[in-house]
Amino acid sequence: MALELKQVTKNVGADRHIYETSLVFEPGGFNILLGATNAGKSTLIKLMAGLERPTSGEIWVDGQNVTGVNPQNRNIALVHQFFINYPHMTVYENIASPLRVAGVSDIDRRVREAADVLQLGPMLDRKPQELSGGQQQRCALARAIVKESKAIFLDEPLANLDYKLREELRDQLPEILGERGTVVVYATSEPTEALMLGGHTALLHAGRVTQFGPTPEIYRAPSDLTSARVFSDPPMNLAPVEKRGNEMHLAALSWPVEGSAAQLADGQYTVGIRPHHILPTKPDCASIQIDGTVEITELSGSESVAHFELGAQSWVSLSPGTHPYRIGESHDFHMIPSACYYFDGSGNLAGTGGAHG
Repeated sequence: MALELKQVTKNVGADRHIYETSLVFEPGGFNILLGATNAGKSTLIKLMAGLERPTSGEIWVDGQNVTGVNPQNRNIALVHQFFINYPHMTVYENIASPLRVAGVSDIDRRVREAADVLQLGPMLDRKPQELSGGQQQRCALARAIVKESKAIFLDEPLANLDYKLREELRDQLPEILGERGTVVVYATSEPTEALMLGGHTALLHAGRVTQFGPTPEIYRAPSDLTSARVFSDPPMNLAPVEKRGNEMHLAALSWPVEGSAAQLADGQYTVGIRPHHILPTKPDCASIQIDGTVEITELSGSESVAHFELGAQSWVSLSPGTHPYRIGESHDFHMIPSACYYFDGSGNLAGTGGAHG
């Protein structure tokens, strides 16, 4: 069973919200829509769920064209960022509600199985307001999986939970949903969340899918500058460089070129490097020293972020632990050249420094 979008577009008035999109989502793992706010994630989910109709193109599920078919006739489930439970019903009745509408006979068995999977067994007699935020979201998820739907759509379902609950549910979701033979489509704006969930990812920017494939692969090999920006948080550091012989030159800096970038013709390129490959202390691997003026610092307790000025560029370093940065003062950073990406004048990936992660 697969869910397929065939040349789907969506216009709202004179505005194009989704440009021509063709994708195939398979069951057995997560299919992730990754992009910033207004990239088109929610619109695509509404189109696939039948809440909106495409301007052109078709949507197929399990070999059938379901374009224009009402959501209630598609055997799908949808969980929003703002999860909804019926406040006057118990947890049991909330989970059972779609089964009663469908006229299913073995309601009790399926409700208790879904409740056990989501650790809601002891809470079936409670009302939603008696549950924690994480338990309420589990109730909404149980109502989605109890239907044994052909497709489950999750539109940033963890965004409104606190950090601890997000981490807990994020770890559990692949196990809960990944082996049910259902197509799971999960929308998120967080690259880290996409990497944690794995599966396949479609990168979205301004209504266009810029790249689609196995999540780790497109993280390690973004096809162009747009995909690299979408799949980097904090944003990828970018700067114009020139290749001359066996070296890359950036202002007064230079470093030897290795990996596939060594085969590039001499000329102008854009170098991209993720913030966690620019460190405040010298790493064990080969690196070059950068003297940067610290502009802004952010400390989370487990990580340190420093925005620093490098010539005309503003770059970002992300490193574990805490570091004694001083605003306005110079600090020695260390860039790992093997983690560099090089993009040509059209913005396409031209070569890499060798190692990425």
